[in-house]
Amino acid sequence: MELLSYYGLFLAKTVTVVVAIAAIAILITNLMMRKRAQSGQLKIVHLDENYREMKDEMMLAGMEAHEQKLWHKAQKKKDKQQAKAAKQRAEEGLAVKKAKPTLFVVDFKGSMDAHEVSSLREELSAVMAVAKEQDEVLLRLESPGGVVHGYGLAASQLQRLRAKGIRLTVAVDKVAASGGYMMACVADRIVAAPFSIIGSIGVVAQIPNFNRLLKRNEIDVELHTAGEYKRTLTLFGENTEQGREKFQEDLNETHVLFKQFVHQMRPSLDIDRVATGEHWFGTQALDNGLIDAIGTSDDLIIDRLESHKVIAVRFTRRKKMMDRFTQSAASSAERLLLRLWQRGNKPLL
Repeated sequence: MELLSYYGLFLAKTVTVVVAIAAIAILITNLMMRKRAQSGQLKIVHLDENYREMKDEMMLAGMEAHEQKLWHKAQKKKDKQQAKAAKQRAEEGLAVKKAKPTLFVVDFKGSMDAHEVSSLREELSAVMAVAKEQDEVLLRLESPGGVVHGYGLAASQLQRLRAKGIRLTVAVDKVAASGGYMMACVADRIVAAPFSIIGSIGVVAQIPNFNRLLKRNEIDVELHTAGEYKRTLTLFGENTEQGREKFQEDLNETHVLFKQFVHQMRPSLDIDRVATGEHWFGTQALDNGLIDAIGTSDDLIIDRLESHKVIAVRFTRRKKMMDRFTQSAASSAERLLLRLWQRGNKPLL
């Protein structure tokens, strides 16, 4: 009996040690996998296969049960014959049928700070690593614009495709304004939906000033700078005419750079006529030379299904819970601002 007690105690200790070691190993493995996934994950979706499956489902939905059976039987026979022919060609050493070119589909839905450019960089790098001369990229772009340096970098990422000779088409289904149009104009071809918002080649900055409120409440704010124009306009200090003039000068210089960039990308555009900060609907933008054709991204993809492999490339970054919450709140605020902007400039339907 005593021997059994010792054995049971030994067995319990052994099991405890084994379980503890296993738990530590699992914890270390999870931490390593989490660390690897922190930067994000590249996802590939075969849009052509998805479309064909949808087409087959819709076609089968209109058939009677016996017709569906016959269709499935014929399809299996066709697939078997194709597999047999491919195997025979391989065994006989015959040349494999020339592969279709690929249409890589990338999405960019830009926010004010253009933080999505980090994922765009990864997606374009992945495409450029495998793209051949006959391949193309379709960017489905949606953005009302935002900070200059963010959208400047996004446009520069698209220029990498241009420098490598990979044809780029930008499709605008909703809006590509200001910084969004800066990105779009890099493309070899811009296609926009009839009522999409295009243009707004201008620069805007708005700064509230609380100086009078602070003075009224006898609150002093001190701002110390080194350099005459280190600060031009401030939130809490008393702004000067000299500061306002310098601030406006900076805006004008940025506008000139914006115009030069657009004109460089689209030389046939009458830049002085369209770079007034105005925006146009798709059909109007076509008349003004801001885009090349009217259509939607769906039209472009369906047109390429027979001649191209169509692959969507997505890079999803790992987000913390707090980041998800703050980005959701920021997106809601941006949608509200866009709504107010549209209401003040164009009538709603």
